[in-house]
Amino acid sequence: MKPEDHAWRSLQQHASAQLNSRFADRVLRAANGPCDKTWQSLRSHGAAQLRPGFAARVLRAARKLPGVPSLLDQFVFSAGTAIVCIVGTLYFHSRSLAIENERNLASWHQIAMFVQDADTGL
Repeated sequence: MKPEDHAWRSLQQHASAQLNSRFADRVLRAANGPCDKTWQSLRSHGAAQLRPGFAARVLRAARKLPGVPSLLDQFVFSAGTAIVCIVGTLYFHSRSLAIENERNLASWHQIAMFVQDADTGL
């Protein structure tokens, strides 16, 4: 017999001693779920919680919902999304160009000042 076998057996005995005597029954009941009588009791309790006419109100509300969007609706939504994306892209592109132009002008201004100082120093 390996020493691991003895350790496993000892661990199993210790763990089983910690369990409640009705543990197996509770596990089997939970695995099988409630019996039919319990389900009927739950359904009747749930039905008692609903106001009269609940199903009719739900069906009326469902019939008032708009149907599936038409092809035109989908096209308009897609076109609107594309326009928003293009406008956003153009805005950020023009903004980055303006920032880059300002940087370039500042660099050229420094070069021009350096050249002007060099010319006056001769």
